[in-house]
Amino acid sequence: MKFESMKEIIVRAAKEAGLDEYELYYYADEDMSVGALKQEIDSFSSGNSQGIDFRCKVNGKMGYASTELFEEEELTALVSRAMENAKSIESDDEVDIFPGSPKYEKVEIKEPPVPNAAQMTEVTLALQNKVYSLSDKIADGTRSSASCGKIETCLYNSYGLELTASYGLQYGVVQVNVKDGDEASFGFEVAEGATMEELGEIADKAVAEALSKLGAGLVETGHYPIVISGKQMRSLLSTFSSVFSSRAAQKGLSLLAGKEGEKIAADCVTIMDDPFRPGSIQAAFDGEGVATSRKCIVENGTLNTLLYNLSTAKKAGRESTGNGARHNGIRFFNFYIAAGEASDEELLRKANGGIYITEVKGLHAGANATTGDFSIESAGFMIEDGKLGRPVKSFTIAGNFFELLKQIDTVGNDVKFGISGGSTMFGSPDVYIPQMSVAGK
Repeated sequence: MKFESMKEIIVRAAKEAGLDEYELYYYADEDMSVGALKQEIDSFSSGNSQGIDFRCKVNGKMGYASTELFEEEELTALVSRAMENAKSIESDDEVDIFPGSPKYEKVEIKEPPVPNAAQMTEVTLALQNKVYSLSDKIADGTRSSASCGKIETCLYNSYGLELTASYGLQYGVVQVNVKDGDEASFGFEVAEGATMEELGEIADKAVAEALSKLGAGLVETGHYPIVISGKQMRSLLSTFSSVFSSRAAQKGLSLLAGKEGEKIAADCVTIMDDPFRPGSIQAAFDGEGVATSRKCIVENGTLNTLLYNLSTAKKAGRESTGNGARHNGIRFFNFYIAAGEASDEELLRKANGGIYITEVKGLHAGANATTGDFSIESAGFMIEDGKLGRPVKSFTIAGNFFELLKQIDTVGNDVKFGISGGSTMFGSPDVYIPQMSVAGK
């Protein structure tokens, strides 16, 4: 059944029920993933799903109901189920149906990829074969995969607001295991792309990373100048990203509550949330129908704003930042530390005698987003004569995320992005911290 037909059925039922404020949200997605191990295809998955969320306001409470069954009886029943569910809501959060923004940015929709099993298999095998061609030290457990998907969404509400969006995502992943005698190491890379020309570089990078770690030794306990690679700094940003959510702040789960307008980071730190970043999923509206925008969350160290949806914005006496998710949540788009001006070489010269961190393990187990504290096992390279020196492993860095933002001295000029959960992308350049506690041998 087409969306227009489903909309007519639900709207008719809503009007018959006497509802003044309601909204329906349709989604459809399709995805495919092909994986290779030992230069053979070992996994294949594909799927599609679609559904409709309906919500309505009854006596000041918002009731929700959803279905993946598109029969007239079921679609009609959505309305009565949502109205009944509204009676069970005990939260005092005020949730509204949004009439619409004055203007929505026109985004250049990325043409959704059409999943093609033969093409995906060819790309995955070519990626795996390239990995094995780069070194005779490639070991069992080395995996390559290619994935693609497309999503379509439609939002309609009782104010006559009607919005549609579609986008595609395609990416490759390489996890390389290498072995030299009894010593083993690994490398990992992920990047958007659909052809070997686009994905080939990640094979080179993953293999080079794995080989560079062989022969890693230990480091003495002490305080060192540190450069955190962009890949690992974005992992830290992702782990602690919830502290920038107004919902977390209002629930007492973020130390940034009440800090808007205050200095929370070093002058060189600017953090953005950009729904229009080229090369990524682009969105002109959020899950509540609010127009999105490119936002400077932290500007030269000052916290300009947290991320708000309609409910948290109303509670704070502010406007939504266009970061509403379905069911009253907060979503991120492309959340990243903006590039600075320093080259990789400049950062290494600044941190001479220190450590370049290329790996952090167990972030979610060793980090507390509420307090900002972290203690995580790490690996990387000693910085010798302003260049990467011998590899080091099995040391622990400990600190506090909020203090770390203040301690950043210099920011690199190349932002590295990566997917972290759903369609959210986090990014960061390399950053230099003059001194950090390191627990080694």
